[in-house]
Amino acid sequence: MEEGLTEKKAILLRGGAVQLPPGFQVPFRISRSTAGPGAGKRSIVFMFHGLRVKKAIVQEEAEFQLIVGDDGYILHRHGLPFLDEVEIGPVVFHSPEQAFFNLDQRCMYHCLYCNSPLLDVNATKGLTKEKIVQMTKEAMLSMPVLSLSVTSGVYGSVQETVERMADCVRHVRQEIPDMIIGVEPYVQVREQIELLHQAGADEIKINLESPDPEIFRIVCPDLDHGLIWRMLEDAVDVFGPGKVASNIIYGMGETDQSLLQTVERLASMGVAAGLRMLTLNETNRPYLESALGKMEPPSVERMTRLAREHKRILQDYGLDPRSYRTMCFACTCCDLVPFRDL
Repeated sequence: MEEGLTEKKAILLRGGAVQLPPGFQVPFRISRSTAGPGAGKRSIVFMFHGLRVKKAIVQEEAEFQLIVGDDGYILHRHGLPFLDEVEIGPVVFHSPEQAFFNLDQRCMYHCLYCNSPLLDVNATKGLTKEKIVQMTKEAMLSMPVLSLSVTSGVYGSVQETVERMADCVRHVRQEIPDMIIGVEPYVQVREQIELLHQAGADEIKINLESPDPEIFRIVCPDLDHGLIWRMLEDAVDVFGPGKVASNIIYGMGETDQSLLQTVERLASMGVAAGLRMLTLNETNRPYLESALGKMEPPSVERMTRLAREHKRILQDYGLDPRSYRTMCFACTCCDLVPFRDL
């Protein structure tokens, strides 16, 4: 990989929005996330030298500027050339080459970094299993759709949410038999994991969220850190090593030592951790800073150093994100992914 490209992706991940030229027409459908810290933002996928990143787009002045050149697109940063040979890539739904659906943006839990329950409009209203299959089949007519994934806020109860997710997976498996399917649930008992596997899911992601139990207690006050560890162990039993992933958000005050020890503990279980830089925005920042104090995004140096250590640990335990076919490891737009971005 060309020297410095990993750092440039880190700068993009850490930085602000991309300003579009006046009157610019995006060549593909604009994505609007309904899950996580980025929920509600309009974004598109930028690709460069084999890497890709999803960035929020705006019309007003911003950190990055998209320039339309004679032979394609260029990205400037603060008015100076930053990346040449930039392409704009299509998303299926939320992700390139993947139909990634959030079954319900509503959530009865109150994780401080998550914007989904705070959106004014319920963007997932009316999203049925039939609609998901219809939308996916229509997308398959015009672009590659290599996998389908489903996540959901927890609304009603955990069991009801898991049953709805399993019902959706079962319907997709029936209507599109060869589709690779990933699930990203919150689960409380082994039987819920088994239900999703029996329904036809190929991979599962159960998010640990923070390596630090005390930070977790503050930012996810309604959830149980120890329970998530137990569910990850059960998920490896059910799905198998190399079929289970877990997102860890960093930038909330954890130490590098605790983060990397957690990555190694997960890897020793057969779980590949995904390191997700905390996204701060006008919606979640007040809640996070009220609980944790003044916050700034991790430095580019920290991001790249952690990514290199992350890669080393996964390599030591025989795990490779390139073997995963669904969710964040297949997308790569929001993280520095070992073996893909460095």
